[in-house]
Amino acid sequence: MVKRVEKYIEANQFRLPEDANWESFRFACVDSESTGLDPNRDRIISIAGVGVSQGEIHLDDQFSVLLPISHNTSSVTVHGITREAAAEGVEEPEALCQFLEWLQDGIIVGHHIQHDITLLNVACERHFNFSLRNRAIDTMEAFLAINEAGGFSRKPKPDGYSFDALCDWFRIIPHDRHTALGDAFMTAQILLRMLKEAGKLGLWNLQDLHAWSADEPFPFTEA
Repeated sequence: MVKRVEKYIEANQFRLPEDANWESFRFACVDSESTGLDPNRDRIISIAGVGVSQGEIHLDDQFSVLLPISHNTSSVTVHGITREAAAEGVEEPEALCQFLEWLQDGIIVGHHIQHDITLLNVACERHFNFSLRNRAIDTMEAFLAINEAGGFSRKPKPDGYSFDALCDWFRIIPHDRHTALGDAFMTAQILLRMLKEAGKLGLWNLQDLHAWSADEPFPFTEA
């Protein structure tokens, strides 16, 4: 377990600069489900991720893990994972190690991903005394940045910037919605559409997509 954590830390010892060209990097589209909305008090139930690089979703680069929970909470009405269903799950320290082993130096991507990152950071601090060190991109912030630069001008703006609104606007079928892996896969589809538009506008740098560091406070204001 220690070696896997050290390997992750070594992979992220050099932080990607804000002006780095995102074309050559791997994106890790991540989603998690938890026992509630307070990342400082609630616990992770599942973590999933889908890798994107060179303009493609790589189905052989995906991750999913289920964690056991002590009791059912009201969040079960959203994600549907009960205590019984998660009984054979992987304990949190091992689940985090598996996730870090998959994540490595990937650029974390997700919708309102600051919640997931905080949840993961709290868990990593609890067990390993460190926070995630990757660059991160919030799909809503990236969409707004691309839109402000003149992107997506060929069609009316979406009705809001929620995850469901963007999926509908991009005509992405909400398959397995509210499962960590299903939401991560839909996030990957949103990301590809945004990167294509960003490339047309010459927005090649991480800062153009409002990237920030996962071990720092979220620097943007939600719409």
